[in-house]
Amino acid sequence: MTFDLFYILDLLGTASFAISGALFAMHKKMDSFGVFILAFVTAVGGGTLRDILIDRNPVGWMQNLTYVYVIFISVIFAIAFRKKIGYLSKSLFLFDTIGLGIFTIIGTEIGIQQDLHPIISIALGMLSATFGGVIRDTLANEIPLIFHKEIYATACIIGAIAFLVLEYFHIPSNINYVLTTCIVIAIRLIAVKFELKLPTFY
Repeated sequence: MTFDLFYILDLLGTASFAISGALFAMHKKMDSFGVFILAFVTAVGGGTLRDILIDRNPVGWMQNLTYVYVIFISVIFAIAFRKKIGYLSKSLFLFDTIGLGIFTIIGTEIGIQQDLHPIISIALGMLSATFGGVIRDTLANEIPLIFHKEIYATACIIGAIAFLVLEYFHIPSNINYVLTTCIVIAIRLIAVKFELKLPTFY
């Protein structure tokens, strides 16, 4: 059950970020190739960086083409239903937030599986969740969202810490995955709704 849920969450996170990237590219009025490329890097960019850092070769999507198929199907879905999904900005935010929550926990769990220090596992969770978006924004000539004053990476860090705490108290893995994913999503939603921001220095 643990492995199955972990894998399903990984695929769901991939699909969410792929749709997010595709919507972002369409918002930027890119052609079909640009839409696919931005969807692809958003979906696998963070996980690729994570796997390279921990010397996990080959990286996940290269040894399991299911991830590529999921990205392709997600792009087709985003293009076909772009007018029915709702406002692009709201849909982009929703799918990006779902992917953020899922990949935070995926990256943190992989760090634990590699017997890395908890702080490093938290960092891996944050990198997995945010750096696909960093690459996407950079390619689109935007300042990456992680560098804004919004509560973004901070939500990942809090969720990863919660995951490690629940892991320490031997909470069943399937419950831990879902609960802490929801924590990240909830923090992000609350932060945006109430316009909570980190302090800036001038």
